[in-house]
Amino acid sequence: MHDPDHFVPHVPGIDYGVLESLLGFAVRRAQIRVYEDFIASLAPWGITPPRFSAMVIVSRNPGLKLTQLAKIMGIARSGVVILVDALEDLGYIERQPAPEDRRAFSLALTDKGLADLAQITAAVQAHDERMARSLSPDEQALLRRLLTKVSDTPASA
Repeated sequence: MHDPDHFVPHVPGIDYGVLESLLGFAVRRAQIRVYEDFIASLAPWGITPPRFSAMVIVSRNPGLKLTQLAKIMGIARSGVVILVDALEDLGYIERQPAPEDRRAFSLALTDKGLADLAQITAAVQAHDERMARSLSPDEQALLRRLLTKVSDTPASA
């Protein structure tokens, strides 16, 4: 019996028409499957993909400001405020005064954030390996290169 709460990439008996030939449709189906497993894997920490990305970026870039994080993550400043607020509520990130600009805050992981990030990263890596297990190492590398090529392609007007 199918679990109605989980995505089925190909429902038997359904004609998907042109959708089957679209790159975006294939990417979206894969993204949904990966997202579901990610959320289940990271549930003990309350971490979503954007929260994980933000924690990694902040941990690797001391003194990063909210506006910089928004640009790096490709989200509006208001969205990154909500994201940082959630990580602050979890005890993972703190805002600190930016020495060069009294109107701005720099971001830093708390001790708890640093400690949990190690466990969270291990869980994400296990999740990633699980999602890629049907691909050879060469296929995994090729897929990453191809997806990067697609994401780096400028949108035409």
